[in-house]
Amino acid sequence: MLTGLFSPFRYRNFRLLWLGLVVSFTGSFMQQASILWHVSLVAPPGHKGLALGMVGLVRAAPMVLFSMLAGVAADAFDRRRLMLITQIGGAAVAGLLATLAFAGASSLWPVYLLAALGAAVGTFDPPARHALVASLVSREHLPQAVNLNSAMVQATSVAGPALGGLIIAQANVGWAFVVNAVSFLFVVAALLLMRDLPRSDRSAAQAREQFLLHAAREGLHWVFRHPVIRSTMLLDFFATFFASAMALLPVFAQDVLHVGARGYGVLAAAPAAGALAATVVLLPLSHRLREHGRVLLAAILGYGVATIVFGLSTSFAVTFLCLALTGASDAVSAIIRNLIRQLETPDAIRGRMLGINMMFFQGGPQLGELEAGLVAQALGPRFSAISGGLGCLAATLLIALMTPQLRRYQLRFARHRLRA
Repeated sequence: MLTGLFSPFRYRNFRLLWLGLVVSFTGSFMQQASILWHVSLVAPPGHKGLALGMVGLVRAAPMVLFSMLAGVAADAFDRRRLMLITQIGGAAVAGLLATLAFAGASSLWPVYLLAALGAAVGTFDPPARHALVASLVSREHLPQAVNLNSAMVQATSVAGPALGGLIIAQANVGWAFVVNAVSFLFVVAALLLMRDLPRSDRSAAQAREQFLLHAAREGLHWVFRHPVIRSTMLLDFFATFFASAMALLPVFAQDVLHVGARGYGVLAAAPAAGALAATVVLLPLSHRLREHGRVLLAAILGYGVATIVFGLSTSFAVTFLCLALTGASDAVSAIIRNLIRQLETPDAIRGRMLGINMMFFQGGPQLGELEAGLVAQALGPRFSAISGGLGCLAATLLIALMTPQLRRYQLRFARHRLRA
């Protein structure tokens, strides 16, 4: 019998979904890096920073528009069916990106359009997926399930960009999109193989009634009445908005470090490598932590400092180390943030909470890419990274001062609720 960290694997449906997501997330992270590289090659000379920043804008817009709707949908409708739709839609978008790349299109607008469409489809996935995971395991094993999913995300975010860099270096970037399109099918297969899923107690009429504006307002009111939940979301947004160094990575690889596609693939995987290392170290110790709020704040401050040094660096090794440290810091904060949200949120409102969180979690880095691109276009990529790191530090300190509940937060309160 599986115990401890791996205890969620005793649940067949969780195992199926987790294994499918390993493949799918690898492809998705590969595609994220490949889109940026593709845009950097097609962008007009002298406008590379702005072109890369626009990728963040076109991704952020549908996330902001649809995230609340996605959260309400995750609470109102069958979460497995919703995930099936998002996976098939994601595969279709990846296939269109591959077609565009193989055709040798030299215009940016089709890439932006497909990036926006992929973001719109993908917006409906996280609330349904996280809420589904919470129903696949017992409440006793939910913290371990959250930790295993965090570890899986970090591992695939290492493999995806590195594999994408190899594919780009050896062949057309379109093949990276093809691989991603196929990877979605693994999750589709996992969802279809699931059985004995817990039934919802909502009737079809109740679901339709819930899918209204008042349900979205209810979710917003609940989130903003809880200072700890609210502050973790604000940290998500502002830290990643100011410190979105990854958006400028193609510029650093090509124009600052001169390392080409292979070096870009290695650097793109560096944050995930650091995140994976931090996750492996933290997971066995997570239940022993006491001052979770302070550890969370320290991790985000470390993220900002590493971003500043990244902007100052002209060495490949130092740049790799700084990116790895940003990933490690982000992994520590992400694990604590996810545990706080999942354990402090009732299941009936979990999807809406996750939808609201996605506005902050996804909107921050995507809009941050635009901010980074605009600053890089005007003042250079290095100034953009340094100023972003300073902004991250300022925002984190301000939120910490304004939210004493977060500074004092300890996970034992959540454990008490699990036992109740």
